[in-house]
Amino acid sequence: MTSSGSALPDQPSHGPARGRADGGGAGRDTSRSDSGPPLLLTVVVDLGVPIGLYYGLTAMGVSDVLALTAGAVVPAVATLVRFSRTRRLDVLGVFVTAMLVLSIIVSVVGGSPRMLLVRDGWLTGVAGLGFLVSLRGRRPLAFGFSRRLLERRTTDGRDWDELWEQVPRFRRIWRVTTVIWGIGLLVDSGIRTLMAYALPVHVVPALNGAQYGAFTLLMLVIVNIYHARAGLWLILMPDLDGRMSGR
Repeated sequence: MTSSGSALPDQPSHGPARGRADGGGAGRDTSRSDSGPPLLLTVVVDLGVPIGLYYGLTAMGVSDVLALTAGAVVPAVATLVRFSRTRRLDVLGVFVTAMLVLSIIVSVVGGSPRMLLVRDGWLTGVAGLGFLVSLRGRRPLAFGFSRRLLERRTTDGRDWDELWEQVPRFRRIWRVTTVIWGIGLLVDSGIRTLMAYALPVHVVPALNGAQYGAFTLLMLVIVNIYHARAGLWLILMPDLDGRMSGR
């Protein structure tokens, strides 16, 4: 999991009201944007740089523990930089930093690099539990994370808060989506933990990095298949049904 320089995603929007007199398009608030860094930059800093540092330092003869520690510090520093720029509390980033400090202390005291390797498994495991626990909250996590990417696809002028209050099927879709992500992250956590303890130390960082990409792609395929079958796109784009039936 990489950290993000944004506020909690499930907070309601306080932007300008969205008009409907023009058919739901022009009156929509298009000023909502992600003030955090581009996704690609975040992935490179939080994932690519630590892996590159680890292999570069170990090739120079640095021990596994020091190389892993040096690489793990990068996401923490990135979180602090993002906070200094946005003045927003990045809850996920704070959590990642706390896990980083804990894993460094444990690994240095015990002298084992595997405590640093298993950190990714801890993070995804806690993230999975967080998704499931969020089902008891005001909005499930999948709703908040997806809203920033998909809300502009709503073509009838309503924002997602209105859809949540007025469309029961919309609420059910995001609760089920949250369960899918929660279970998926727990499975991912188990695989990462097993790799951290069972495989040679030197191959685990690369496999962990590759697993992020493979896991994300697999989960997106599963979730999008579910969304299509559950009718999410017809809720977000109600004119889609008419266009398809008019063919």
